[in-house]
Amino acid sequence: MAGNRTFTMIKPDAVAAGNIGNILAMINKAGFKIIAMKLTKLSSENAGKFYAVHSSRPFYGELCDYMSSGPIVAAILEKENAIEDFRNLIGATDPVNAAEGTIRKLYANSIAENAVHGSDSDENAQMEGSFFFSQFERF
Repeated sequence: MAGNRTFTMIKPDAVAAGNIGNILAMINKAGFKIIAMKLTKLSSENAGKFYAVHSSRPFYGELCDYMSSGPIVAAILEKENAIEDFRNLIGATDPVNAAEGTIRKLYANSIAENAVHGSDSDENAQMEGSFFFSQFERF
């Protein structure tokens, strides 16, 4: 089902602010089906593994600290054209530049605390989803 599934995380800032329900409602209203979801907390070690692709970047340590600072909601979503549609729903990484009505425009605090993660390719969606949901190793 390549192209029909994506991975998302509601990040610690949005969870702490009590925005899980609002964000999930926007996801549902946009036509996504939630096929797997869990509330969890990343350890520093697991945050480092998840974001290993960024390990040489200057923000890596701060990113891992932030992502392990509180609970997150991990989910696999299904919809035709899932990657592109979800990226449009969440908006630009910097909430200042995000379109009106997007998740990040409504719920992000900053570039660093940007409320949600959304996979940027089918390959990354597969890898990221499998990190949290072993039953979807080959979703």
